[in-house]
Amino acid sequence: MSRQNRAGTFVTGLAIGSAIGTAIGLLIAPRTGKETRKVLEKSVDALPELAEDLATTLQLQTNRLSEEALQNWEATLNRLQQAIAAGQEASQGEKEKIRSIQINAQQQNDLN
Repeated sequence: MSRQNRAGTFVTGLAIGSAIGTAIGLLIAPRTGKETRKVLEKSVDALPELAEDLATTLQLQTNRLSEEALQNWEATLNRLQQAIAAGQEASQGEKEKIRSIQINAQQQNDLN
C-alpha cells in the first residue's frame, strides 16, 4: 500500500471515527438535556464541513487511483508491444532459417 493511500485511509478513518465518537460521547455524557442539545447543535453544524472534507479526500483518492491505473495500463501496453515485436522478430528469424534449409536441400537434390 502506498504512502499516499495510507494517509488518505487514515484521514478518512479519523473523520468517521471522530463523528462516531462524538455521537457516542454525547449520548453517554452526564449533561442536562439543554446542554446536550447545544452540543448536538454544534456537532450538526460541523457535519457539512466534515462531509466536505471527506468528499475532498475521497475525490483526491479517486483521482490518484485513476492516474495509477492509467500508468499501470500504459506500462502493461508497452510490455505487450515489446513482446509482440520480439515474437515477430523471432518468427522472422525462424522463417529465414527454414528457407535456408530448404534452399540447401534443393541444392543438394540438384547436385545428386
